[in-house]
Amino acid sequence: MHMVNYALVEASTHDDALATGKTVFDRLVGADPHSCAIFDYFVTFDEEGTSVAGKARWGDLPAAVPVDLDDGQDLLNRGWEATKEKFERNLERVEEAIDELSDEEIMRDENFARHAFHQVGAYDGPTVFLYDQHASGIRHREQLDRVLEESEDLRIVPADVHF
Repeated sequence: MHMVNYALVEASTHDDALATGKTVFDRLVGADPHSCAIFDYFVTFDEEGTSVAGKARWGDLPAAVPVDLDDGQDLLNRGWEATKEKFERNLERVEEAIDELSDEEIMRDENFARHAFHQVGAYDGPTVFLYDQHASGIRHREQLDRVLEESEDLRIVPADVHF
């Protein structure tokens, strides 16, 4: 599956932001020797020539943009809202499983209950859409606010990731 993820990086120029963003996504696909693969591959929105990912799939998104600009705010809101929606959907599945299934049914993973439990606790992967410049998933609003408050020249770099 494809999804758009976002890296929040400190950089004073567009090119530096794009390079740092690509480093974040390299870590998330296991290209960095000290990381493990969370996603299969990524395509940033400066890349041309792909017919199944990036611009071809999602349209013309900016490759890197300051967070304080309208386009940057739009990308940030997309990433945060997607994270919240996935979390809430999985939490609802967990609550339903606890209310409706026996311990044995949960243990057998009926209705994918254990999968939902796992997704609620995930630190990265398909339920987390925003990452900081160290490739750490941003999982709650206070964490996002801290990144926004403590960073100077913060830019957001979207990428189409496949998992």
